[in-house]
Amino acid sequence: ARFTDCQEPSQQSQKEMKTKAEKKISKVMREYKAGELTSNKKVVKNPKQAIAIALSKAGKAKKK
Repeated sequence: ARFTDCQEPSQQSQKEMKTKAEKKISKVMREYKAGELTSNKKVVKNPKQAIAIALSKAGKAKKK
């Protein structure tokens, strides 16, 4: 079968779907960009700290 958009349907649908962890990370990063992300009742200003918080909340933080 030929596809007009040069992608198989399974690849296209996988690209559009997000896992729960990805959705959680996106939500936290939106909070950071809007200036609403807090840690210990202080607004987070460091992007690296925001990423660490996002990974932690998503359960994808680095393990020792």
